[in-house]
Amino acid sequence: MVIDCQKMATGLILSGGRAERMGGQDKGLLPLAGEPLIAHGVRRLRPQVAELLISANRHQYLYRTFGCRVVSDDPQMRFRGPLAGVLAAMSVAKTPYLLTAPCDSPLLPPDYAQRMSEALGRKKATVSVAFGRGCWQPVFALLPVALQDDLTAWLVAGQGGAGRWLQRHQPAQVAFADEAMLLCNVNTPQDLARLEAEFQPDQAL
Repeated sequence: MVIDCQKMATGLILSGGRAERMGGQDKGLLPLAGEPLIAHGVRRLRPQVAELLISANRHQYLYRTFGCRVVSDDPQMRFRGPLAGVLAAMSVAKTPYLLTAPCDSPLLPPDYAQRMSEALGRKKATVSVAFGRGCWQPVFALLPVALQDDLTAWLVAGQGGAGRWLQRHQPAQVAFADEAMLLCNVNTPQDLARLEAEFQPDQAL
């Protein structure tokens, strides 16, 4: 079944990490083309889903200014990686599916949700995960909120790694021909400076 993400999926932008390679700065709030990184993701993903959430463990009051509900990790799982943010979103989502993307990929394609959903239906899979640059990209995933208990047990058991957890559910692989756009992620100050230099006005949507 192909999921209509505009009705059945809650979007989640992951911005809850420590960003150690960025010197501990709150990555989603760093400027790109005159506005915070998170603003680009919000603008691109919000039209594709029923509701958009932001996962943040710092500066929540600033993230709320982007017009989205902000969710934070459970205190016992804080900074346990993206899965902690996914679990927090599952606990408040009002739709049966969750579509995730990281805050440091500001060039999400306008049909990101559609392609993730089509792969889910085509493969008759439980979850779909992006694949690019020769490997899985587990922070780009479409998955059912019904996996909340399974994810809770995984984290309570001390397990980690979004990729390993998602692989347990035999994900549909989603390849993106324009993977350079989807996976244009910003992990270091050098990455941000390079993207700033290359950023085109039409990429701001």
